[in-house]
Amino acid sequence: MKLNIVPAKTGVLWVRQGIQTFWRQPIAMSGLFFMFMAVMSLSALLPMLGSVLALMLLPASTLGLMAAAREASLGKLPLPTVLVSALRAGQQRKREMLILGMLYAVGFLGIMGLSSLFDGGTFARLYLVGGTFTQETVLDSGFQTAMWVSTLLYLPLSALFWHAPALVHWHSQPAVKSIFFSLVACLGNWRAMGVYLLTWFGLLGALSMGILLVATLADSAEIASVLLLPLMLLSAAMFFTSSYFTFRDSFVNDPILA
Repeated sequence: MKLNIVPAKTGVLWVRQGIQTFWRQPIAMSGLFFMFMAVMSLSALLPMLGSVLALMLLPASTLGLMAAAREASLGKLPLPTVLVSALRAGQQRKREMLILGMLYAVGFLGIMGLSSLFDGGTFARLYLVGGTFTQETVLDSGFQTAMWVSTLLYLPLSALFWHAPALVHWHSQPAVKSIFFSLVACLGNWRAMGVYLLTWFGLLGALSMGILLVATLADSAEIASVLLLPLMLLSAAMFFTSSYFTFRDSFVNDPILA
């Protein structure tokens, strides 16, 4: 396995490939994404350790969406069983994926713990357990600091785990090595990754502005409320689809097909 350095413009290509692949199998890809969301939501609802379980399942679940994108890119119909690709792998890869999930949960909870130093844990509780965001809470300086600290700290955590599930599954890398190689790949291709993320932010911003413009011209706030959520969910599904291509082009070697 060797790192492949790509030009910055590849970031736009990844976005385009993700959107095109999604629309090759729109019903299957959107259905799999909603199943992914349902699994995460139901896991988080379990008492006591539900949020921790959801965090542990996230690497394996995102791997399932990447596997679905791979199937669709090859002209195949991704079936629901693709979401549990990590569980259908060999014992060694399943064990490493479990370790990866545990490490991700520890890292994320560590970030939430650090954010609690600024607001007494309000942001962490709302994020992990749920609750109502009041205007007073949102405007609180401690809450805002905790939110921005969490966001900034999540960026390196995301880089550590961005390619890690795919490296465990398709390249049989141990969990710790996959995290290291994921960070190296993200740093090595930081220009392309930056363009990739900025392109998605731009598209989502343009979509939001378009919906608000239509609602304004129609003089109906209901149009925005009806259109915004489903379109944002579809955009999220396309984003996850595109993540497969960031992995595929960042490494040189034939992965283990599974």
